[in-house]
Amino acid sequence: MPAPCPNLVTMLTELIAAPSISCTRADLDQSNLGVIEKLEGWLSSLGFQTEVMPIEGQPGKANLIATLGSGPGGLVLSGHTDTVPCNPELWGSDPFRLTEKDNRFYGLGTCDMKGFFPLAIEAARKFTDQTLQQPLIILATADEESSMSGARALAEAGKPKARYAIIGEPTSLQPIYMHKGMMMEAVRIQGRAGHSSDPSLGANALEAMRAVLNELVSFRQQLQQDFRNSDFKIAEPTLNLGCIHGGDNPNRICARCELEYDLRPLPGMNLENLREDVSRRLQPLAEQYGVVLTTEALFPGIPPFANQKDSELVRMAEKLTGYQAQSVAFGTEAPFLQDLGMDTIVLGPGSIDQAHQPDEYLAFSQIQPTVALLEKMIATYCL
Repeated sequence: MPAPCPNLVTMLTELIAAPSISCTRADLDQSNLGVIEKLEGWLSSLGFQTEVMPIEGQPGKANLIATLGSGPGGLVLSGHTDTVPCNPELWGSDPFRLTEKDNRFYGLGTCDMKGFFPLAIEAARKFTDQTLQQPLIILATADEESSMSGARALAEAGKPKARYAIIGEPTSLQPIYMHKGMMMEAVRIQGRAGHSSDPSLGANALEAMRAVLNELVSFRQQLQQDFRNSDFKIAEPTLNLGCIHGGDNPNRICARCELEYDLRPLPGMNLENLREDVSRRLQPLAEQYGVVLTTEALFPGIPPFANQKDSELVRMAEKLTGYQAQSVAFGTEAPFLQDLGMDTIVLGPGSIDQAHQPDEYLAFSQIQPTVALLEKMIATYCL
């Protein structure tokens, strides 16, 4: 029999103490099973039916689907169990130890977004001895901060099924109905080395990359002419030239150069179409400069997300929070849950300004309002 579910602060303490970093670097990447096992035990003790869903091809990674009640429809409260990497030397306290100071809880994941789970569980406690007309589902996913493999696995499996979904990312309790997508892409150029005194002896990858940079800037300008959505603070799609590496010595013709960039598409823009457009624009440069040019997606990407402003859940969230629904530039798992047929919003405690930063925190002032809000959502959609 599972141990009783502890109080909110104990839950938060134990989750922060369970490292679950996800990262594209294998040496930093960690399992999330410690977090999944804690959540599964706590929710089982409250009467939830639980399913731990291993992620195929990724040992040590899993999702959790915990369901209270049964029937069609219902409400999903969703969060991710992983965190970004951190630099402990830049923190004022141990990032893996919950620290109370200045009416805040400090620790890696307090805001983004382990802190959401204890609040969701605390709200759910109120309903464990009631008969729900529609199910309440608490969903915990893997690898949101790196590959979104947990959300992708759910979409492929076609579960969970519900009518409404709230993703508890840090939004300062303001409902978010729309966000941009996210792509991280690479351009790799293989040239031919030679002595710099005679350019004909090689094929300069850096020279070819200069033309690639010009073409990407031109592509960005074209996108920003063709696509605009004034509901976003930055109304156009963005393309950021993030990092570049090439060459090894001033007197050698550069044989290899690599560029990585970030593209944030608006709703209505298709990731694969964008990749095809980039490849079509860049490939002629390979012949022009006598190099081999390849393009690569660094991860599959996050599609843009857009709900209807007048959807049932958006209107209810606006009513309960007193805030008008907004849009944001950062990506979430929302498009994957929406693809499962759910009316989806992003709404949670804490500010994105504290996420991915040293001394990440969750303010005490966000805790009770979040629990009260989630109780009202559960009562509305499950009772």
